[in-house]
Amino acid sequence: MPEQQLHLRLHWLHIIISNVLLIFILETPADSQFSSSEVSPIKDGLIENTFDLPSEIIEDSPVLKKWLNKIPNVLYDIHTDPSFRTRVGIGYAEFPSTEHEGGINIGVDDIFIGKTGLTISGDYQTSFRRRDAGGLNLQYYLLPLGNYINVAPMVGYRSIYTNDYSESGFNIGGKLVLPLSRTGASDISLSHSFISPGEDTEVGIITISFGYAITKNIRLATKIERQNSQIKKDSKIGIMFELMP
Repeated sequence: MPEQQLHLRLHWLHIIISNVLLIFILETPADSQFSSSEVSPIKDGLIENTFDLPSEIIEDSPVLKKWLNKIPNVLYDIHTDPSFRTRVGIGYAEFPSTEHEGGINIGVDDIFIGKTGLTISGDYQTSFRRRDAGGLNLQYYLLPLGNYINVAPMVGYRSIYTNDYSESGFNIGGKLVLPLSRTGASDISLSHSFISPGEDTEVGIITISFGYAITKNIRLATKIERQNSQIKKDSKIGIMFELMP
């Protein structure tokens, strides 16, 4: 292996290790800091008597019931209650740059690790002939999970195959999420990453995703992906049904 290529691989290995360490070193709000037990519960009748609310209104409002029972710790919820949800999806994929071949796309997005900003995502896509790709990533969201905008560094492993080229290796990049609804009913995300960064066979991947709920726990999502290599530029468009557990 040429000495320059060895130095590049050691350089990127150092970046990967640093990112993984950053994920576990970054502090998340301690439960004791925002503990809801520090806020005294309110007797059921106190707020009702204060505002003279009809019992029918209280019965029809989950939010009022929650506040009547105990005042929630809003700051704690903002940091630990995500404004986007875990999604498991399957759907149709089309590969315009490969003579519009059709296939399938399956994936899972943002499996949360406890009440932290660390999540796991993975996917697999194939045309059953000339296109295959799959991988697994870790993301660490840097802002409070309840925000309506969030960013995350991303590190993982990805493998792609086409008739013209193939590549497997570390996948490093970042992700931007814009949750338009705290219930997961609608969101937009953008990610940009590189497979085998710094090498001659480096492949850049840009993915844009739009999702909209059609029921409480089922969404319809569109994912557009662009692969850029020195040999060829490839594309994929996917329509997926996503289940939100």
